[in-house]
Amino acid sequence: MRLFLPAIAALSVSLSGCTLAAMVDEAANASFQKGPYEVSEHARALHDRLLVADLHADTLLWNREMDERHAIGHVDLPRMEEGNVGLQAFTIVSKVPSGINERATPDRDDMITFLAMAQGWPAETWGVLHERTLYQARRLHEVEKRSNGRFRIIRTADDLRRFIEDRKADPKLSAGFLGIEGAHALSGNLRNVLAFHDAGIRMMAPTHFFDNDIAGSQHGMEKGGLTDKGRRMIKLMEAKKMIVDLAHASEKTIAEVTAMATRPVVVSHTGVRGTCENNRNLTDKQVRDVARTGGVIGIAYFPLAICGEDATAVAKAIRYTADLVGVEHVALGSDYDGFVKTPFDTSGVPLVTEALLREGFNDEEIALIMGGNVVRVLLSALP
Repeated sequence: MRLFLPAIAALSVSLSGCTLAAMVDEAANASFQKGPYEVSEHARALHDRLLVADLHADTLLWNREMDERHAIGHVDLPRMEEGNVGLQAFTIVSKVPSGINERATPDRDDMITFLAMAQGWPAETWGVLHERTLYQARRLHEVEKRSNGRFRIIRTADDLRRFIEDRKADPKLSAGFLGIEGAHALSGNLRNVLAFHDAGIRMMAPTHFFDNDIAGSQHGMEKGGLTDKGRRMIKLMEAKKMIVDLAHASEKTIAEVTAMATRPVVVSHTGVRGTCENNRNLTDKQVRDVARTGGVIGIAYFPLAICGEDATAVAKAIRYTADLVGVEHVALGSDYDGFVKTPFDTSGVPLVTEALLREGFNDEEIALIMGGNVVRVLLSALP
């Protein structure tokens, strides 16, 4: 999630909302390389045998119809099929302050309001964060209904098992599961954890770019740990078999959640300081703490995460993480459609498979990294 949203407020006086939102989408969610993407015959043959899973995409924030192929943005079902991406986490963004930065972002306003209004979202979403969250979840359910079984939302471990089995006969099937960036989406009420669970949401991060009443953000002003309310939320999420996502969490929050967790946790989209030193990325200790829960670290694709602009930089971060804690604890976490420029859109994910081959990973290890590890965590964690 980057810094493009203030453009909506600045330009809305002269452009229609839908036109403006599309312009922001195109500028914010670009790729360094344009498709079609070419890889070696070996990489393509291997990639086509994989079940590829990605832990993070903010596609629901945009009014693009996901079942149509688009020339802008990063993710839609046709491009998932082209990239053989079978399973995508669709993560819901409910609030972003203006002037966000990686080190100290105050909770002072909400730029998603402008985007919701510009795209014609229902009025109840304009100022109520849990309504905004539920609306985006409904949008994915509508995609599922329109697909006539070609796209499925994964709610349970049995859903995932059936999808994996059916996809063996029809590799063009795709699936998604719902997550949330930041528990401020609860609108202050822990009962909304249950409402979100009923809406099919199976993953939630305590924080996004600012501190809230649940926990401290790595980009917040105080960067504290879990509050008492936050500890209750983690226990409730575990009871409901929802996955805790520690992306954007402060050092104290990561330490406290991994210490109390009784189930695997994930970091859905991040880099590691071993290959890219900055406040945004995980330390070696944090990587080890997440792995100790049985969880996975999703490596993001944007330059601040990987200190590069190509699949090679993604693969180097994956290699570092795998060498540190084992290949079974690293995965893909693109951050597609999250106001970031990435090396390629989702149709170009075979480039990662090729880069992993160059890094010296064998076929079995690549199968784990590209999706097997996410599947393992989901099968163990979902109801």
